[in-house]
Amino acid sequence: MGRPRIPLLALGSWFAALPGRDKIAVMQVSVLYFADCPNWREAGRRIRTALDHIGRAGVEVTFVPVETEIEAAQAGFGGSRTFTVDGVDLFGGPGAADGMSCRLYATDGGLAGVPEVADLVAALRERIGC
Repeated sequence: MGRPRIPLLALGSWFAALPGRDKIAVMQVSVLYFADCPNWREAGRRIRTALDHIGRAGVEVTFVPVETEIEAAQAGFGGSRTFTVDGVDLFGGPGAADGMSCRLYATDGGLAGVPEVADLVAALRERIGC
């Protein structure tokens, strides 16, 4: 009969649970935004490009609309166009926006509504250790 086939998802869970594994095998990547703030679609394109660049083409990007101050507080929303990996803000910390505001990112060209792809790549690498 041969060996039993193990679904790939089961292998991913098993692999992630191995001792000494410090990389994230399965990631949840989200762009949190509110519709009145521009650039959220461009944010999605850039995070997708960054994921492709680090070899994570199979990772889905989820868009999460934030419509009220209550939702913002519950989500730990750092302003429109917040990028999260497994619920952690990639650019969180001092200077992050708070609540229902448009977020700005420091880029080589000055402040912008979306970080550069290279900055997203760097933040992803730091977060997932690759």
